[in-house]
Amino acid sequence: MTSDRVLQVSVSRGVATLTLDSPSNRNALSRAMRAQLRSALADALDDEDVRVIVLDHTGRVFCSGMDLSEATGGAAEDQGVHEFPEILETVWRSPKPVLGVVRGPARAGGVGLLAACDVVVAGGSATFAFSEVRLGIVPAVISAVVLPRMLPHVAHRLLLTGEVFDAAAAAAGGLVDVCVPDDAVDAAVAAQVTALAAGAPAALAETKRLLRAGGLRGSFDELLELSARFFASEEGQEGIAAFREKRPARWVPAAD
Repeated sequence: MTSDRVLQVSVSRGVATLTLDSPSNRNALSRAMRAQLRSALADALDDEDVRVIVLDHTGRVFCSGMDLSEATGGAAEDQGVHEFPEILETVWRSPKPVLGVVRGPARAGGVGLLAACDVVVAGGSATFAFSEVRLGIVPAVISAVVLPRMLPHVAHRLLLTGEVFDAAAAAAGGLVDVCVPDDAVDAAVAAQVTALAAGAPAALAETKRLLRAGGLRGSFDELLELSARFFASEEGQEGIAAFREKRPARWVPAAD
């Protein structure tokens, strides 16, 4: 494995497992991660022997969202958002079932990646947060996949507050399908893969097309423009700087 390899790919018995493997930056959606994820998804979809795609991760964190070290400056191409809508749409519209596995924290774009999956299995240690508003950013792009999946009133509160919620709350809100203790995650994933692979490939593809017939929420072009605008805004740059400097952003009220 080369030093710039941040995604492990394995194919076995009809299952393509794509494992986010960049624990040093909490499996952030860096340029390298996005490029390798796009390529691996395309390969899995082209491989006739692959029946199910699994998104997993190494390290404690599933995915911390966009790599904020690459998200400074005003130009949209420098903010690291252009490929992400394509990744979400590829997962969302994949004719092959996609199963997400989360064993620890997922934040922002990482939650969006899970929301695009057909089935999400979470361990008890998993936590989630739509942290964008606390960084002066709008969760525009991920809203396309989050809003169709989650209960509206739950998504409303969590997207506005940015608060952390656990796997049980994620399951109650519709984000997670199977919530099990940490030591039961692998068995739960295996059971779901077996169930998914029991379906006929063409029937599965057509059933998924029917399930997705309502389409994504909103135009990705419009959502991408909104997301890029806030990344480049004064608030967005201040929020990113505060995050990197481990200090409260200017808009956070001072403690009494």
